[in-house]
Amino acid sequence: MKKILLIILAVLVAGGLVAFMVVKQQSGYTKVLTATIAREDLSTVVSGTGQIKPKTYVNLGATAMGRVTSLAVKEGDRVKKGQMVATIENVQQAASVAGQQAAIDAAKTDIASYIAAEKTAEANLEHAKADLEQKKLDWDRAQALFTAGIMARQDYDAKKAAYDLDVASVAQAVAGVNQAKANTDSARGHLGTQVANLKVNQDNLNRTIAIAPFDGIVTNEPVREGETVVEGIQNAEGSTLMTLADMSIVTAEVKVDETDIVNIQLDQPAEVTVDALPGRVFKGHVTLVGDQALLRSTGIATSQSTTGTEEAKDFKVVVTLDNPNDELRPGLSCTAKITTAHKLNVLSLPIQALTMHDPAAEAAQGKSGVQAATSSPDQPKSNPVQGVFIVEKDSKRRLRAKFVPVTTGITGSTNIEVLSGIDQGQEVVTGPYKTLRDLKNGSLLKRDTVKVVLPSGGSS
Repeated sequence: MKKILLIILAVLVAGGLVAFMVVKQQSGYTKVLTATIAREDLSTVVSGTGQIKPKTYVNLGATAMGRVTSLAVKEGDRVKKGQMVATIENVQQAASVAGQQAAIDAAKTDIASYIAAEKTAEANLEHAKADLEQKKLDWDRAQALFTAGIMARQDYDAKKAAYDLDVASVAQAVAGVNQAKANTDSARGHLGTQVANLKVNQDNLNRTIAIAPFDGIVTNEPVREGETVVEGIQNAEGSTLMTLADMSIVTAEVKVDETDIVNIQLDQPAEVTVDALPGRVFKGHVTLVGDQALLRSTGIATSQSTTGTEEAKDFKVVVTLDNPNDELRPGLSCTAKITTAHKLNVLSLPIQALTMHDPAAEAAQGKSGVQAATSSPDQPKSNPVQGVFIVEKDSKRRLRAKFVPVTTGITGSTNIEVLSGIDQGQEVVTGPYKTLRDLKNGSLLKRDTVKVVLPSGGSS
């Protein structure tokens, strides 16, 4: 038993010595996570949520008051341009059209009779002219005979009277022709009035028939057959028959945070995902960037808001889908990821490696050996710069932290572009965050055994 106890005691002592040596060896070292700088493709992506909307849609409103007699389509149906989709009771309008059509037919009959009378008058005129020509020859012959003393005065006067009578007959026939033509023109004028009245009546009848203005889909049908609709303001209750959407051009209307809107421009590529269609990605491009800021809580434009409180704001962005399909429906919730910048084979580092550091203040603190008081006039003005801590080996092959200022470019989801300050292959400290925040220039480092798997590429 004593041997066993001695062995156990010896093992504990040896373990304690080993632990002591390890702790002593590691004292003064800071355990950190690191990553190696590499080149990769990098994309800056801005996300926004919203809903699927057609580019063109219309609320078919009632243009006549009455009872809905038929609805030829139902919600979800597809319609063609010019297709009748609904009718409103139109007995009075149809009767007016029929009556007016009958009046037009009667007017056309009157015109035909006036044209016939005109032809009769023209025939009478031709007959009167022929008689006048004969009487003119008789009258000329009578004048010659009377001058020669061969014809009696009585016969001469008879010839003259016959000629004068035919002159009057021709004048009467001309007047008859003119009157017949005037009657025809008047009848044609009345026909034009009747045709114009028919157009009015036909328009009133057409107002009781709803026609699809384009190919589309019925997205809303708030009324049913038998209900009464009225002419009114658009979208007012009882004045809308249905809503038609043209799904040939489909958009995703999303809201983007005000801090990201400055980076969004027209024609930038985007990927749209729809909650109802998991796993599907629809390619698109930005076609509209809103100018009005919208209050996040109400969706009202700031120019229309009467409250003076400050709150988060969004901007409307419209993404037009390049290849929509029949599965998409207006109102489906969606998310758009808009690529605002993209670069190939750029030097990048993990975003978490970036830190703000003030080398001048650290140097001053190191010389004094104590924390400088905030109010001390000798304390240098704080001027932190952006940079990273790179991992270097000192003369004893120990790892030390060295702060290096860097300039950066576009930002991906996890990585950021490096423009200057470090080179490919260099090792940088990436965390933990608390350790990185308090890390000092020249601190001894020890790599953490827990390796963080960094995603390849900075795009999302």
